[in-house]
Amino acid sequence: MWSSVIAVVGTLLGGALTGLLQIRSARIAQSAARADQRAEALRRALGELVASLGDHRRAMWHREVLRLDGASEEAFEAARSASRLTRSAVTGPLVAVSVLDQSLAEPARQAALAVFDLRDATDHATLASRREAAIAATDELVAAAGRAMA
Repeated sequence: MWSSVIAVVGTLLGGALTGLLQIRSARIAQSAARADQRAEALRRALGELVASLGDHRRAMWHREVLRLDGASEEAFEAARSASRLTRSAVTGPLVAVSVLDQSLAEPARQAALAVFDLRDATDHATLASRREAAIAATDELVAAAGRAMA
């Protein structure tokens, strides 16, 4: 009789343990899938941010060169319109990167501010210096992202 009770209890405990292990395994798999999705979203947002920062940097460079060279109002306004579009394209990926990884919020913000700082340069040398600073800030963002995702 005791052997039957022990066999039944052992079977029940084995089934319970198997069920618990399956639940734990499923939770681990879900957690890993969520982490992979988050990492993919971050990679996508970083790519979009770096590209939009580059586009805006080029648009601002062109716009400011026209302004410094005394280009026609029509040419300057066309460049201003283009730079406004590229600036708008920075906002979405900037927010996404900042939300997806808090450690990248400040490097992303600094990279964006460095690009925005190209506006109203007093001369070509200042504009070139600000451009180099914007490139360096974007490079630092990429380096910080590499460290964060390693």
